[in-house]
Amino acid sequence: MSKPRAKKIKLLLFDVDGVLTDGKIWIFPAPGGAQLRTQEHASRHGEQGGFGFVSQSYVEAKGFNAHDGTAVSLARLAGIKMGLITKRISETVALRARDLKLEHVHQGIQDKLTVFQEILARHKEEVLMEIEREEVTMADMIERLRNMVRSAGEVNLRNFFERAQSRRELVVAFLSVLELVRMAEISLVQRETFGKITARAVSPA
Repeated sequence: MSKPRAKKIKLLLFDVDGVLTDGKIWIFPAPGGAQLRTQEHASRHGEQGGFGFVSQSYVEAKGFNAHDGTAVSLARLAGIKMGLITKRISETVALRARDLKLEHVHQGIQDKLTVFQEILARHKEEVLMEIEREEVTMADMIERLRNMVRSAGEVNLRNFFERAQSRRELVVAFLSVLELVRMAEISLVQRETFGKITARAVSPA
C-alpha cells in the first residue's frame, strides 16, 4: 500500500481467531467468584456450533501478542478507530477489547460483512475524508524525531505526538515513527499496557 493511501486510513477492523491470535483456544477452570459477562450472550447460540463455550465452571482463553497491543496504542494516538468482529463469544476477547479501549466490539457475529458495512456507514464521512496537503512532510517529521532521539537518547512518544499542530500532522508523525522502526534506527519500548511508549536509538551493529 502506498504511503498516500495509508495516510487516509481512519478505521481498522479485525477478526480475532488466527488474526489477533495464533488460532489456539484453551479451556481453563473459571476462577472462584469470576463474573463471566459473555455467558448470557453465548447461551443464545447454545444449539449452534462454533459460537463459544457455554459454561459457568470453565472459561475459554486465547493468546494475544503484546506487540499488537503496542500497535493498537500507536494507532489510537494517530486518531485511528479500532474494532473487532468475530463469530466466537469469549470473555477473554471482551477483556482484551476493554484493555485496548476498542471502539467497536462485536462477538457472536456470523454475518461479518453486514456488521462491517454497518460500522462503515456510521463512519462514512470520516473514513472517506480526503487528507489535505501535509503541513509538514514525512521527511521533515522523520528528521525531527531522528534529531530528538539522537539528542536525548530516548523520547517519550506522547511528547513527540503532542507537538503535532493538526490531526493531519499527527498522522504524519505516527507514520514517521513506523518508518524509523522499519529502517532499524529506533526501537519502541512499552513496559506496561497503556504505559508510556519510548523511542530509543538503535546502536549500530
